[in-house]
Amino acid sequence: MSTHINAAEGAIADSVLLPGDPLRAKFIAENFLKDAVCYNEVRGMYGFTGTYNGKKVSVQGTGMGQPSLSIYVNELFRFYGVQKAIRVGTCGAVKKEIALRDVILAQGACSDSALNTGRFEGMHYAPIADFGLLEKAHLKAAEMGLNDHVGLCVSSDNFYDDKSKWKLWAEYGALGIEMEAAELYTLAAKFGRKALAILTVSDHILLGGETTAEERQTSFTNMIKLALETVTA
Repeated sequence: MSTHINAAEGAIADSVLLPGDPLRAKFIAENFLKDAVCYNEVRGMYGFTGTYNGKKVSVQGTGMGQPSLSIYVNELFRFYGVQKAIRVGTCGAVKKEIALRDVILAQGACSDSALNTGRFEGMHYAPIADFGLLEKAHLKAAEMGLNDHVGLCVSSDNFYDDKSKWKLWAEYGALGIEMEAAELYTLAAKFGRKALAILTVSDHILLGGETTAEERQTSFTNMIKLALETVTA
């Protein structure tokens, strides 16, 4: 029985978008989905189901960080039969060729989290995206004229990194730093589901510059449209 998602059987679609911010879930439902119905308000973590291009799609907030996302994704996979999950979130860029509001398609996700360290008893697991979703998103991005970058992201537990560990991640090819994708990819592998993280660059760790909280909540429409087109393709 689901503890944190209070949805009736059949209320959640096979395909779900996963913003961290529950208000972004509300924004997506109100501005992109047709006939959207709210199925969850537990702890203010909104979930909605509607249609996009005639296909049933849900959007569920997950909160910030891998432990929070893990709760919601576990329940979506275990109790509601979700088959495809696309994170729509933000990240900080660590490469000079990437600009604010560019889109990163996370091919794989490195992490400093203890979640997989404990899960794999000290062994090192490499969480990766579903190739089918990744390929569709990359092709759709080209059709939409978006400036997308495919490569590694880093899912960090530490938002305020005083030790500048991002420089080491960047040296080994990471494009951006965020907080959730590695756990999403790991759970998708465990349950045999498909997952992808599509990330809009909200700030630039290397070059400086950032977007406002309001912009992060409401203006990243290209990423949202790309995710919806990908998941319904």
